[in-house]
Amino acid sequence: MLKVLISVAALTLACAAHAGDPAAGKEKSKVCAACHGENGISLAPDFPKLAGQYNDYLVRALSDYKVGMRKNPIMAGQVANLKREDIADLAAYYSSQRALETKC
Repeated sequence: MLKVLISVAALTLACAAHAGDPAAGKEKSKVCAACHGENGISLAPDFPKLAGQYNDYLVRALSDYKVGMRKNPIMAGQVANLKREDIADLAAYYSSQRALETKC
């Protein structure tokens, strides 16, 4: 357990130290659009909206999926080959997108 926590902390700090490139993240996000929608605005309630989320939240969520702290077989497969730079780029892209406002 301690190894996992240290790995998560190291990965998170490394990602935080690397500022992502939103343009590169947009290019890398094409596979994500199948579930999370174009520009991260999901129309399906089963898939969260990524647009407008905080950068550090997205980095942490993707990093947690990668090391197994968050459990989801689909996401585990999607993040398995992502590098720190990829995670930072995706987080930079989605956090720079404007989320749709929902009206009640």
